[in-house]
Amino acid sequence: MIGMDTNVLVRYIMQDDVRQSPLATRFVESLSTAAPGFVPLVSVVELAWVLSSAYGLERSQLVAALEGLLRTKEIVVERAETVWRALRLYQGSNADFADCMIERSAASAGCRWTVTFDRGAVKGCGMKLVG
Repeated sequence: MIGMDTNVLVRYIMQDDVRQSPLATRFVESLSTAAPGFVPLVSVVELAWVLSSAYGLERSQLVAALEGLLRTKEIVVERAETVWRALRLYQGSNADFADCMIERSAASAGCRWTVTFDRGAVKGCGMKLVG
């Protein structure tokens, strides 16, 4: 396996850089199920943030991008089942993806709940307020 940084994924998905996008495309398209790429969990969260914040992707577009990543057989996403659960939570709420990922990661680790000071995370993805 070969680890993949967020910027490679951004260039591949967005095709926005005349020099780097073709390199990212060549790399991603060279992957195989025998020699896959690996996307760390941190890169998934960072990717969601970059695509929504810097590129202005709408929720449905971000869901499609992350689903595409998760479904690609030549790419292994760290803790993919947890990412799928977070993506489903994100899709059905108004929470941001990072909050959904935090909540689903904690649940996957056996936590009864996740506490926060963020009222939006309480309402959007089921966290509980501290105190």
